[in-house]
Amino acid sequence: MRTELAALKNLISEADLILETLPPLPENRTARCRELLASALALTGDLLKQAKTPSAVALGRKGGSVSARKGSDYFRQLAAKRKTHGGGRPRKESD
Repeated sequence: MRTELAALKNLISEADLILETLPPLPENRTARCRELLASALALTGDLLKQAKTPSAVALGRKGGSVSARKGSDYFRQLAAKRKTHGGGRPRKESD
């Protein structure tokens, strides 16, 4: 994802550079194109910054790797606790 965004940013900046070196187009078209390209560069820059921070998907991909390291004995103990110490909501008493 980051490489695609970086490539997009490079393409936009190259288009801006080409427009900078061209003679101005009539009806202020060159200036407007450069404004739009500057906005696109700012957006891609923000997206690149957001791509640096890990998303929930990337964090979730780690999933149960830490839990798996605890081993089967740990989960056996948890299951035993659930069976002996059944919590939850108390039963309704009939009147």
